[in-house]
Amino acid sequence: MSERRARAGGREARRAARARDQHPTVPYITRRIPPYSVLDDEGLSTIEHTAETILEEIGIEFRGSPGALARWREAGADVDGERVHIPRGLARSLVRASAPAEFVQHARNPERSVRIGGPHSVFAPAYGSPFVRDIEGGRRYATLEDFRNFARLTYLSPALHHAGGTLCEPVDLPVNKRHLDMVHTHLTLSDKPFMGSVTAPERAADTVEMARIAFGADFVEANTVVTSLINANSPLVWDATMLGALEVYAASNQATVISPFCIAGAMSPVTVAATSAQLYAEALSGMAYAQLVRPGAPVVFGTFSSSMSMQSGAPTFGTPEPQLVLYVVAALARRLGVPFRSGGGLCASKIPDAQAAYESANTLQHAMLAGVNFMLHVAGWLEGGLVMGYEKFVLDADQAGMMQVFMQGVDLSANGLGLDAIREVGPGKHFLGSAHTRANFESAFYRSSVADNNSFEQWEAEGGLDAAQRAARVWKRMLAQYEAPPIDDGIAEGLRDFVARRKAEMPDQSY
Repeated sequence: MSERRARAGGREARRAARARDQHPTVPYITRRIPPYSVLDDEGLSTIEHTAETILEEIGIEFRGSPGALARWREAGADVDGERVHIPRGLARSLVRASAPAEFVQHARNPERSVRIGGPHSVFAPAYGSPFVRDIEGGRRYATLEDFRNFARLTYLSPALHHAGGTLCEPVDLPVNKRHLDMVHTHLTLSDKPFMGSVTAPERAADTVEMARIAFGADFVEANTVVTSLINANSPLVWDATMLGALEVYAASNQATVISPFCIAGAMSPVTVAATSAQLYAEALSGMAYAQLVRPGAPVVFGTFSSSMSMQSGAPTFGTPEPQLVLYVVAALARRLGVPFRSGGGLCASKIPDAQAAYESANTLQHAMLAGVNFMLHVAGWLEGGLVMGYEKFVLDADQAGMMQVFMQGVDLSANGLGLDAIREVGPGKHFLGSAHTRANFESAFYRSSVADNNSFEQWEAEGGLDAAQRAARVWKRMLAQYEAPPIDDGIAEGLRDFVARRKAEMPDQSY
């Protein structure tokens, strides 16, 4: 190794160590800044009224679930085939009567448990990509080892409070069995809270059973240890798969993120108000149904909205209209009294380039300002969600750390006001050597683990790397330094035995 490369490597290691020391690990964020809103009470009431009209007059379909239709009929809805017309105010009253305003999702390590709702924010990585990308290997189908790598990276990222769920889709495993390896990975390679499988009711049941092994059956019955994503089939349809998973989790007292997925212009109307009303109607019906399954079951008002290229039909991200939808539905969730979920570091870019940066920054910062409680897709998202990127993950996690600092607000303590420093320095001098600066210099400003703020000469001496190249060094170093969190031997054995038994009970399926 050359002397120049050795010096550069030493500087990089020192910079990474300083960044790690600077950012204290907190289990979740308690925001000290108010959320921003784009509509007044009259405007929000108009959206609510429109959503209630959708539920009452147009209705929403609950497909392939006789149990759902029976529950709605008993609750007072008008059921016509699989179309459920929900009387005005019924769904809202069901949610307000029993859905918790906030709840704790317990982690295997109690110090990492998170509070979802109220003034709290929880960041989770991207979800559901069938492909992965890094600058050396390019774009390829994801494998179980990729899934495990992203579980390790999430565990090691202090600004990501939640392990997430389907970090990427391990397509090298049979479709009907891969959920077992994913949940096992979350429970053994990390001790942060995690999301369960929703691709079939029996896979949700496997998730609950594995949680019972890890936490104890009595604890799971009384506490939330799994939060899982339930997507509406927009427009205005709940399908049997999602309903079945919702029923399993709600009946087991586990949390569900009830999340319509709308590409405006295709799955909802093109206008902000109409999309907001449809999203609210869909989410409200799903959250109310969870309360019909089990009153008090934790729910999160979820939403995912993007605009669409009217030329190609492809989803677009970082544009103004979905951000307006986000602010509207976030305010509606607060009025309803339930936690709110949205994304994330969303972008359509294929690689971690300038487009990825500005689109992701737009979506991340608007979600932060809107008061999102559970922020999914914070780190790694590329290509409209088709790809989980290694370098993108590192760059996004760095941005999440900045947002965490921002949401702490303004320090008005004696140290924050700094009058002693101003008295010490006085007019016309500088603060570089003041006692206040010396006392605060390690933690005064956010220090990025990947950004380069050095002179051109120093940047060139260290290899002239761009942001993605620096991020590649970071994730490789993180994986090299990873150590799995401790786990009780009995729990580890119980999980291994359960996974082996369930795999042996069913033939491999590719669908």
